[in-house]
Amino acid sequence: MSDVEIQVTLPDGKAKVYPRGVVLADVVRGIGPGLARDAVACKVDGEILDLGRRLDRSASIRVLTSKDPEALEVLRHSTAHLTAHAVKDLFPEVQIGVGPVTEGGYYYDFLRRDPFTPEDLEKIETRMREIAAADYPIVRIEQPKAEALRVFDGQKDALKVELVEEKGGPVVSCYKQGDFVDFCLGPHVPSTGKIQAFKLLSVAGAYWKGDQRNAQLQRIYGTSFFKKEELEAFLKARDEAEKRDHRKLGKTLDLFSFHPEAPASPFFHPKGAIVYNALVDHVRSLYRKNGYQEVITPQIFDLGLFEQSGHLANYRDNMFMVDAGDHHYGIKPMNCPGHTILYRTERRSYRDLPLRYADFGRLHRFELSGVTAGLFRVRSFSQDDAHVFCTPDQIYHEVSSVTGLILDLYRAFGFERVRVHLSTRPQKAQGSSEMWEKAESMLAKALSDLKLDHKVDAGAGSFYGPKIDFLVTDALEREWQLGTIQLDFTLPERFDLRYASAAGTDERPVMIHRAMLGSLERFIGVMIEHFAGALPLWLAPVQAAILPVTERVNDYSREVARLLDDRGFRVEIDERNEKIGAKIREAQLGKTPYMLILGDREAAARTVSVRTRSGGDTGAMGLEEFAAQLGEDVRTKALKP
Repeated sequence: MSDVEIQVTLPDGKAKVYPRGVVLADVVRGIGPGLARDAVACKVDGEILDLGRRLDRSASIRVLTSKDPEALEVLRHSTAHLTAHAVKDLFPEVQIGVGPVTEGGYYYDFLRRDPFTPEDLEKIETRMREIAAADYPIVRIEQPKAEALRVFDGQKDALKVELVEEKGGPVVSCYKQGDFVDFCLGPHVPSTGKIQAFKLLSVAGAYWKGDQRNAQLQRIYGTSFFKKEELEAFLKARDEAEKRDHRKLGKTLDLFSFHPEAPASPFFHPKGAIVYNALVDHVRSLYRKNGYQEVITPQIFDLGLFEQSGHLANYRDNMFMVDAGDHHYGIKPMNCPGHTILYRTERRSYRDLPLRYADFGRLHRFELSGVTAGLFRVRSFSQDDAHVFCTPDQIYHEVSSVTGLILDLYRAFGFERVRVHLSTRPQKAQGSSEMWEKAESMLAKALSDLKLDHKVDAGAGSFYGPKIDFLVTDALEREWQLGTIQLDFTLPERFDLRYASAAGTDERPVMIHRAMLGSLERFIGVMIEHFAGALPLWLAPVQAAILPVTERVNDYSREVARLLDDRGFRVEIDERNEKIGAKIREAQLGKTPYMLILGDREAAARTVSVRTRSGGDTGAMGLEEFAAQLGEDVRTKALKP
């Protein structure tokens, strides 16, 4: 092979010689016309490049088609550019920011004086279709930085000028389609005609560069797919997600609300507090069975504690600070530093370990207003948090025990599909290689013995130790990372924690950070959307609605309510002067599991006519019989009435 030739190796191991500088599209055409038609981009030695890029070195390549997840990211990034192209065509005065790919699509930020309206989105989408139909080639342009600055300065786009000045090197890459030019590293699809199945979804506010001190921009969200059927399926799932939106259901079901007097901090109403406390009570019952001791620790600590723990250096921007006179305090963002203080209150022996502290203490983290989202990301929250102090030899048993506990807890909510990730030593890790290898092998063995398939996230562990994360899939096929088990060799070192070994020597304990549901606020949001507001009976704020058909049976209705209330069930009577159909509809809208319809016949026979929230009539039952059924549903934590 001469100096003007290179060798291209395909995934099947076959290699072919090409002239140096060959265009990737020509390489793909040489493989086959069908592949050339379907090709989106190429992965060259692991880096995704446009088909128009030239190869000046020997390399291994893989052609990406619509079947590859990476290709979908390329398509969506190109659709973001298509959106910006259409916006600039329709509103030339607009400045354009950045347009990254997101989990479900993409967004693009714009600086515009007037807000975008729904009608504007329709116009933009129409123009996008016209540009796509024109099938403009998407061409990469590499030019000196000064030239790129002249281009965007000539477009009077100060945002792009700022981006090029900050991020551009001596040579700046831009992409051109038609008369539209954008600063970008790429890659992109070959032409606008490749972009067919797309939809603009919404508009929201955003600060330039995520800094609230900067200009307020308008963020247009969109998505795209390779096939129209995939887009339609996505939009259908999105509509269902909107119906299940916990923020809407939280208001409809009178569970919680948010107020500007305490930004991003939920107020739980009486019904919401019932759900919250039922969750806590359930977790507490598991603690009693598994040897946990619940503790209560302060919310405000001297800043020196967080300096010693390392949180001040790494977490200061996310902490709320309190000044009292000439003293500085921090509101705790996590419980672990406080638990080390509790550990040090006594001289510990190996006989005391494992020591399991559980804490429902309220935590506070300063989240930017732009990233808060209902209960999913708040500033004030509580976790089902625990820390286990143990000997190194006890790690395997504790991890196995906690893993089983977490999976059992998820089953109580109908989360049967759980993925497990094992995150290993990162590049910047504290502790010896031997310590890390031993810890990782213990975690892996525990997962293997429990017959849990797991994905290894190499290098994704915390700096203080490896971890296991648990991801559950909800009714909308969305995945949520809830539980975590993290080994920590650093805090015991920082706080000089010790225990006396059997030989009488001072040894260092291992600290296991452990959460099962995670943030209770976030889990309640996940749960509301998973069940579409129809919470399982044991969690429902009102478990049975008593609906008298006529005022003549009001006394009997109150007698039924007293009996059920005495048995510990949560009931409400609807004595309004309304038709029974309206009362049933109201109870169904409130997602009440059981409705007891009482008329003259039921009062005379001392029975209840039972109806479930799904609309099914189960007929008349004796009052004691119904109470027994209700009790069994609660005891077994039945998911449906």
